[in-house]
Amino acid sequence: MSESYQLISDFKTVKAGKPTVDLVLLGMLSGAYLSLAGAASTMAAHNLLANPETFGLGRLVAAAIFPCGLILVAIAGAELFTGNTMMLLPLAQRRITLFAMLRNWGIVYAANLVGAVAMALLVVLSGQLKLPPPGELGDLLGGITVTIAAIKCNLAFHEAFLLGIFCNWLVCLAVWMSIAAKDLAGKVLAIFFPICAFVTAGFEHSIANMYFIPAGLFAAQFNPEFIETARAVGAPMAALSWQNFFLANLLPVTLGNIIGGGICVAMTYWYVQDTK
Repeated sequence: MSESYQLISDFKTVKAGKPTVDLVLLGMLSGAYLSLAGAASTMAAHNLLANPETFGLGRLVAAAIFPCGLILVAIAGAELFTGNTMMLLPLAQRRITLFAMLRNWGIVYAANLVGAVAMALLVVLSGQLKLPPPGELGDLLGGITVTIAAIKCNLAFHEAFLLGIFCNWLVCLAVWMSIAAKDLAGKVLAIFFPICAFVTAGFEHSIANMYFIPAGLFAAQFNPEFIETARAVGAPMAALSWQNFFLANLLPVTLGNIIGGGICVAMTYWYVQDTK
């Protein structure tokens, strides 16, 4: 049994026994950390994302910023649902119970949601989305924020599900390698490249979407001028709603994230390591 495999098993086993209040507070922190990273990455890339000729470059710029969210989670310490899908490993080893795993998942997922939605509301209320000052396409940052949310709500169920698998496959590999890394620099590098890859590719992360979609919904509600800018850059505004946030995006993406992290990573390595 490899050292990293044992570390992951031990790490996820400990999470199953954490007190509820710790899971709630640390889960809210994860939602906040990913939201801060999401706000920063959108700011960095919004003008590039608005132009089809620079869209790929915009993805890369956003991807260079967003990994700071998972770096904060992993190094400062917090509870993130998508990483916790790997608790299927100690479950398969019979080190934890199904109830303990589902308890962790439910509490952390709800806390991630509260933290991310609260941050989305605060970012919109802060006026940050009105930057830079209005120009030819005034309120472009707010318009792109609305556009990102609308595009995510416009995915077909199977598309969101498959993009969720790809995403958390990479995220959990990042978590796996960061736990195995021996020093701080190694942990940062282990996280950076897989997260950069999933953002550049446009894969779907359920907890990140708990920021991106509510931010777009709140922006459209409180600043109607953002809607016109979003329409000008081709946003499918008819898809943007709270119902589609939960049913058309969050549900399939969450299911895909569970498969990507729990099956493609944790259970695959369990089969290789423990069933021979």
